[in-house]
Amino acid sequence: MRHSVALTLKKCRGCTTCIKSCPTEAIRVRNGKATILPNRCIDCGTCIQVCPHQAVRSQRASVQDALKRFRYTIAVPDPALYAQFHNLNDVNIVLNGLLAIGFDDIYESAASAELLAAVMDAWEQGHAALRPELSPACPAVVRLICIRFPDLLGHLAPVITPVELAAILARRRAEEAGVPPEDIGVFSIVPCSSQVTSASAPNGLKERVVDGALAIRDVYLELLGPMRQLDPKELLPLAGGRTGTSWAFSGGEALSRRDKRYIAVDGIVNVIKMLEEIEDGRMPDADFIELRACTKGCLGGCLNVENPFTAKMRLKDLMGNMPPSHSPTAAARAEAVAILESTEKPEFLPTFQLDPDRRKAMEKMMAIQQLEERLPGLRCGSCGAPSCRAFAEDVVMGRASVDDCIFRVRERMQHEAVGADPDAYLPAPFRQRKVRTAAAGEEETL
Repeated sequence: MRHSVALTLKKCRGCTTCIKSCPTEAIRVRNGKATILPNRCIDCGTCIQVCPHQAVRSQRASVQDALKRFRYTIAVPDPALYAQFHNLNDVNIVLNGLLAIGFDDIYESAASAELLAAVMDAWEQGHAALRPELSPACPAVVRLICIRFPDLLGHLAPVITPVELAAILARRRAEEAGVPPEDIGVFSIVPCSSQVTSASAPNGLKERVVDGALAIRDVYLELLGPMRQLDPKELLPLAGGRTGTSWAFSGGEALSRRDKRYIAVDGIVNVIKMLEEIEDGRMPDADFIELRACTKGCLGGCLNVENPFTAKMRLKDLMGNMPPSHSPTAAARAEAVAILESTEKPEFLPTFQLDPDRRKAMEKMMAIQQLEERLPGLRCGSCGAPSCRAFAEDVVMGRASVDDCIFRVRERMQHEAVGADPDAYLPAPFRQRKVRTAAAGEEETL
């Protein structure tokens, strides 16, 4: 699997900020540079947001390259795009702006979100599902469940995102209009790196349905000029309703599941805590749980322009001018149900498996535990790993040397040094503190 999150080594200074923030401990610092363990990365984009040197980026397509690749291009914008603009009073200005910069058609992911909400209740009546039902709308959360909470895979609703459903329906609409399939290019406009990765490697579909993903921040810059030149009286009515647009912020999807008792959780740390509680058997009293890796939902994605709190305020103002929702036709419902039937449950990814051989895996686990007990447990990051447990695993798995721990080096120096202070080379917070007793005038190490 190819991830969209990547490192620019020239900018990386090995500061260890990213390793302490990664929720899956997928980053290490070795030889002064960060490196990503690809089998553990969920593309949540946390490292992109916290890196002080902008050394972590999301690889995605450019707007101009996307428009040149196909004769007929379709844009599938996430509703988070609308919240990035100042003084915007009509979503149709943004959608018509996309046509002005070169796209031939628009299919809102908000429209497909409304369709998903409308058909899910009917779909669930014929399918047994574990409770609480977990939302699959965030690709980062789905991958997190696959690698860390495999026992909860049965709780996932059909794994298809509004963007993917919109892409399928948009392509079919273009083909019905007579456009040759090979000429059609569908490009999503997304707020986060996990959706960029999902475009090329979807979680619940047999094959990709999106030809590329564009970052909201890149499209935002392209739209600023053309949007100013649009005549408000000549705008095409392309906007959807409030129900689908609300999926951009935490709680919007849950509200669209009208008769469900729901919980909405945002922020990857909070998501992990909730999944741990469910895995431990502490089931919340809810029918449906919406999970979003980013703060405030998609509005907090790393590829947005505005901070999520301001963006939510703007989006709610825009929603005041929209109809509640558009009722899908019976044909549209049947088509959506058929697509849901074709989805697949994602499989467990044995990322944390120490060895395929059970006996060897147990031996490695014992070695990790024994080494961890001899480490200081400070989570200082000086070894290049996010925790002493992760460092012990790296040593046992051959990814690091035990001498990478500065405290282990200190122990060796204490045996070798003659009259020298073995703590002298350590950073000040990690040196042993020495005090002089008043009575004897002797030093005591604390």
